[in-house]
Amino acid sequence: MIAALTGRLDSRGEDWAVVDVGGVGYLVFCSISTLERLAPVGDTVRLEIETHVREDHIKLYGFADATEREWFRLLTTVQGVGARVALAILTVLNPAELTQAIAATDKSAVSRANGVGAKLAARIVAELKDKVGALSISIAGQESDGGNGAEAPVSVNEDAISALTNLGYGRTEAFGAVARAGSILGDDTPLDELILAGLRELSQ
Repeated sequence: MIAALTGRLDSRGEDWAVVDVGGVGYLVFCSISTLERLAPVGDTVRLEIETHVREDHIKLYGFADATEREWFRLLTTVQGVGARVALAILTVLNPAELTQAIAATDKSAVSRANGVGAKLAARIVAELKDKVGALSISIAGQESDGGNGAEAPVSVNEDAISALTNLGYGRTEAFGAVARAGSILGDDTPLDELILAGLRELSQ
């Protein structure tokens, strides 16, 4: 099982690269974002590899880093998401953006990928939201302690996100802005202040 390749970049195409390792050329399928991060043809490159073995073929999928590979693995656990669709998603959303989109339940962001319709995007968000335990961005106050009024911060955050999306911002953008604003201002910030702080975050 191949886990990584380091060698000379022999050639590249729209969704693939050939890496020459000791005179053997390995065809590796990659997202566009990974291909854009590779060194020029002729230079040494390193790719994290996911090997898919089937009865009729062996295919290598390459990633610029381990985080992208882990997201590829996670995406392909969702019914209807094969390797090609997973690469398409990672082409339009890098791992950080994908984490934020799923945390924000932003189906429209996921559906920007080729081959991902509204139903599949909804399934991806629904199935992966609980699996992504270590989100890099979370709404301030979203985790409650079970006491009285514990859900109030979540409601205020969601109202602030809704207000920003009504102003024309994408849900993922609004989610991130409210998360950052909430982490600075605290859990008890009034809605109007949270919206204004979110706008300031978006304008930066």
